[in-house]
Amino acid sequence: MDSQKEALQRIISTLANKNDEIQNFIDTLNHTLKGVQENSSNILSELDEEFDSLYSILDEMKENMISSIKQEQARKSQELQSQLSQCNNALENSEELLEFATRSLDIKEPEEFSKAARQIKDRVTMASAFRLSLKPKVSDNMTHLMVDFSQERQMLQMLTFLPVPRAPEIDPIECLVADNCVTVAWSMPEEDNKIDHFILEYRKTNFDGLPRVKDERCWETIENIKGSEYTLSGLKFDAKYMNFRVRACNKAVAGEYSDPVTLETKALNFSLDNSSSHLNLKVEDTCVEWDPTGGKGQETKMKGKENKGSGTPSPKRTSVGARPPAVRGSRDRFTGESYTVLGDTAIENGQHYWEVKAQKDCKSYSVGVAYKTLGKFDQLGKTNTSWCIHVNNWLQNTFSAKHNNKVKALDVTVPEKIGIFCDFDGGLLSFYDANSKQLLYSFKTKFTQPVLPGFMVWCGGLSLNTGMQVPSAVRTLQKTENGMTGSASSLNNVTQ
Repeated sequence: MDSQKEALQRIISTLANKNDEIQNFIDTLNHTLKGVQENSSNILSELDEEFDSLYSILDEMKENMISSIKQEQARKSQELQSQLSQCNNALENSEELLEFATRSLDIKEPEEFSKAARQIKDRVTMASAFRLSLKPKVSDNMTHLMVDFSQERQMLQMLTFLPVPRAPEIDPIECLVADNCVTVAWSMPEEDNKIDHFILEYRKTNFDGLPRVKDERCWETIENIKGSEYTLSGLKFDAKYMNFRVRACNKAVAGEYSDPVTLETKALNFSLDNSSSHLNLKVEDTCVEWDPTGGKGQETKMKGKENKGSGTPSPKRTSVGARPPAVRGSRDRFTGESYTVLGDTAIENGQHYWEVKAQKDCKSYSVGVAYKTLGKFDQLGKTNTSWCIHVNNWLQNTFSAKHNNKVKALDVTVPEKIGIFCDFDGGLLSFYDANSKQLLYSFKTKFTQPVLPGFMVWCGGLSLNTGMQVPSAVRTLQKTENGMTGSASSLNNVTQ
């Protein structure tokens, strides 16, 4: 029965995966169909732009010729309208005189008839109808403004399409992912001396293999790359992979994209766990600041015997409520004089790296790792469940490594930025000057539980960079300095 259920469960899982593949392919087809429509519209627009640029030389000449034709039309129209107006006026007067003369024929009295006849004669003598020229002042011929572009047309007909560049090919073997940089290298399937530049597109993804249509970020673009490789630097690897594709462009048109390539970019990416941080800490995703008013809602009894002998000074505190209690997280909130916040992502295996930078006026801070079981009153390094290096700029300046309430002074300059390297499987926790990659201190131990990045801050603030790969220089140092002193065991012989 159980075996049949397991077999059926496998079938269901297989069918579900297949359905996901088909749905993803349907989404890809729909996306491709939409792409054909959009790209056709785009290429038509590009064609219009190219021809518009070709017409630009003729446009000015065309406007000048149109202006000449319209001026000639206006001149002739004005002449003919004037002549037409004169003729209409003469015709109107002549028709009135004709009507008067016709009526005069019916006059019976000789004297009146003679008077009318004289008036008609005088008016005829003065009539404009007999002084008009009955020939148009201008002709309707406009052929003197016609053009002949037969030679130019023959030249234009010799234009042909510039060949579309073929799709480049990305070589995954030549691509390099290191130090939060990605170098992408490609080549053309055949030599093409018409290539002017390349366009590289990339996007982050958590899916291996070919790009998906759903749940994918938009492509980001790097334009006008002259060579056949490009390095993206200063990246935050907050996704497991990155998709890349590249296309070649000549002066006229861009070719098809290369087949997309997916490169692995996994790195430890975490935020600070605000739900369990000390109330005196103002916590955001990647920064924490001391807030002297934040813990006023806590009961004074929290300053119990657990805090006696604390090496970190504490400001005066009151019991007046300052902010509502935060939502309880998966563990008790740090309290007392711990001033601690942990990361929200546990390290269970592998090698990981992150960096921390303190504000210039920060009086006291620690960075390191701790088990989740770290007590809510405990400071980093004061238990056998936490390891850290501690910087104290209050009253006196000290720089030390701490574990299990033991302290080892470090005879090195406190760097501007500290890099933390954790090799969980190798039982190694190392601290570096993040800029020079100088090794500051190493703990050697055996981690028996998953560890969380840990931070303590008093009177100041810390900012951290996550989503970082282990730097190449750190990997090299780990190989060459594997025997360096400064292990956790040496701290057991040093009292505070």
